[in-house]
Amino acid sequence: MTEMAEDLALPAALAEVAAVGFEWEYDEDTDESRGCDFELYGGLEAAERTAWWFRLWTGNQEVDGSEFRFFGSTGAGDYVGFWLVRPGAPLVEQPIIYLGSEGERGVVARDLGDLLWVFADGFGPQEALDAPEAEAEPNDAFTIIAERYAPGKRRPVAELVGAAQAEFPDFPDMIKALCR
Repeated sequence: MTEMAEDLALPAALAEVAAVGFEWEYDEDTDESRGCDFELYGGLEAAERTAWWFRLWTGNQEVDGSEFRFFGSTGAGDYVGFWLVRPGAPLVEQPIIYLGSEGERGVVARDLGDLLWVFADGFGPQEALDAPEAEAEPNDAFTIIAERYAPGKRRPVAELVGAAQAEFPDFPDMIKALCR
């Protein structure tokens, strides 16, 4: 394995989540969906691809998105990834952010452990930001993964998202300031 491939490898917990995968169904007749519209990539997104996308998303050719390591997206083109804001902290201890295709932005989880519990409770990143108190169908396979990698961290999704947003209240404004 090359050094670059190692740099782009998903953390073990995310690789296990990717192996299980997310289920999502949309009913056009009722305009209702079930599950999570989210797909994990096979690895972290390459820096060149991140730079291209982030410049396109912000309309700002002076930014490169190097403070992010994206690892998944929705069918609408929303991006989810690590925000490298904690100096010296391992990747799995960095917060998880969401950048929506329509300009939405927010911090979903304080770290990967919290995100695993969001997944375990049946939420994807977008669902957790949009309606963290909504009812969702828990995912048993994701619960097993969360218990293995983040034991004792289970809390309601609204609490997990609330803690992330309380720790990083300026994230939406920081991103907005980068947009042109």
